[in-house]
Amino acid sequence: IFNESVVRQMKILIGTTNPSKVKRFSEMLSGCGVEFCTLNDIDVHEEPSECGSTPEDNAAIKAEFYGQFFDKVICNDSGLYFSELPLNDSMQPGLDIRTPCGCERLDDEAMISYYSKLINSLGGRVTAFYLDGIAVYNNGKISTFMEDIASARAHSFYMTDKPCEKRLEGWPLDSLSLNKQSLTYFAEAGNDVLDAAEQIITDDYRVRVVDFLKSALGI
Repeated sequence: IFNESVVRQMKILIGTTNPSKVKRFSEMLSGCGVEFCTLNDIDVHEEPSECGSTPEDNAAIKAEFYGQFFDKVICNDSGLYFSELPLNDSMQPGLDIRTPCGCERLDDEAMISYYSKLINSLGGRVTAFYLDGIAVYNNGKISTFMEDIASARAHSFYMTDKPCEKRLEGWPLDSLSLNKQSLTYFAEAGNDVLDAAEQIITDDYRVRVVDFLKSALGI
């Protein structure tokens, strides 16, 4: 008699409502026997106070908070920086990409408008980079990953004050961001959105992130 074994997929909560972030992590762990759900799927609408000093800190804060609702959680936070400004300059987006200079939270179109004007005031084009922090909550244990600033700078890109017409839900600034080599917008066809969305992730960086996720989640 043949006994068919049932393989149970690992269920993981991605602590976000951003569909582009869900797609990013889903593709990174594709084929790993993982089933993802989002905050909307489990009807969780509370948000923690993100008071960390780095993207890694804030990702850990979110992972611990959403660990109240799920055994395994992935959270991500990013900071955006312009090379033309000192890191501590008040005009740096930094960790407050959607709430720059203490303003109310911006929706996607408001972000495009705000950063278009800011970049225009800096000459119409800036060199930018993302600093990306990732945290995993696994049954009470928090694990974190973040690339150093020097490495993040190596994956810099341009941002312009003239947005393209294309929009990617969850990644509004891709409509202002340009590949350095092709000078095409991240939001346009021909750019790898997953690699370009937060810091133009190189193949090596992607491998390190996937290895971190697998180790932290016990895959």
